[in-house]
Amino acid sequence: MRWQGGRRGGNIDDRRGLGPVGMAGGGIGVLILAVIGAIFFDIDPRTTTRLASQFGGVGTSEQGRKGSPEDQAGAFVDVIGTNIDDVWRTRLQGYQPPTVTLYEQGTNTGCGFGQSAMGPFYCPADRHVYLDLAFWRDMETQLGASSEDFARAYVIAHEYGHHVQTLTGASQQVRAAQQRASGQAEANRYSVALELQADCYAGVWAANAAAVSNGEVALDVGDLEAGMQTASAIGDDALQRRQGGRVQPDGFTHGSSAQRMEWLRRGYETGDPAACDTFGSL
Repeated sequence: MRWQGGRRGGNIDDRRGLGPVGMAGGGIGVLILAVIGAIFFDIDPRTTTRLASQFGGVGTSEQGRKGSPEDQAGAFVDVIGTNIDDVWRTRLQGYQPPTVTLYEQGTNTGCGFGQSAMGPFYCPADRHVYLDLAFWRDMETQLGASSEDFARAYVIAHEYGHHVQTLTGASQQVRAAQQRASGQAEANRYSVALELQADCYAGVWAANAAAVSNGEVALDVGDLEAGMQTASAIGDDALQRRQGGRVQPDGFTHGSSAQRMEWLRRGYETGDPAACDTFGSL
C-alpha cells in the first residue's frame, strides 16, 4: 500500500509514554476485559463504561501531545486517518473528523476506561478513535490477520465508520432498536448490521483513497486480499472457534467471516456509502 507521500492532518492525540493513567486495578477486572478483547474486535463503549466503572477505572479523558507524530507507526495512522477524513468530506455533507488517540496499555476516555486488550474502539461520547498500536502485533500473531499495511488501515477505517454512523444517527437508532428488542439474539442482529456497515464503509474509503490524494494513498496489487484475510480472521465464527467453542450465530455481534469479507468487498467495489445498507434484511 502506498501512503508515505500522503497528507498529514495532525489530528492525533498522542498519549504514548504517559503510561496507563487511571488504570483499573488488576485481577479479575483486567481478566474480564482481556477475555472480551480477545473475542471482539472493537468493544461496545457502553460495555466499556460498565466494566470500567465496576472496577474503578472510569475517568475523564487526559490530554496527550497534539499534532503529527514523528515515528513511522504514528505517521501511518496520521496519514491514513487524514485520507479517510478527506474521503468522507466528499461523501457526507457537514462531515467533522474524529480525533485519533494513540495510547499504551490503558487510558481514560469519554466512554470510561479503555485498555489495549479491548482492541481498537470508537467512543461516541468524545468522538475519539482509540488505538494501542501494540494491537497490530496481537492481531497478526494471535488472530491470524495479515501484516500488510492495508490490513491495519482497514482496522482504522472501520473505526472511522463508527464515527460516520454517529454523525448520520445510525448508531443512535441501533441503540434505540436494541432497547426495544424482544431478546438478546434480536439485539445482536442490530449490532451485526452496524459492524458490517462499518466494514462496508472501510471499503468505500479504500475505493476512493487514491482519488482524494492524487494517488499518494492507494492500494497496490494484493492489498484487498490482505484486507479480506483480516476480515476473515476477525469474524465471530472464527473467533468462537479460536476460543475453543462451537459456533453460535445467535451470539454474533460483528458478523461471520464470510459476512465481513462480503461487506468490505461491496464497499470497495461500489465506492458508494449508499451500497452499505446492512439493515435492509432486518
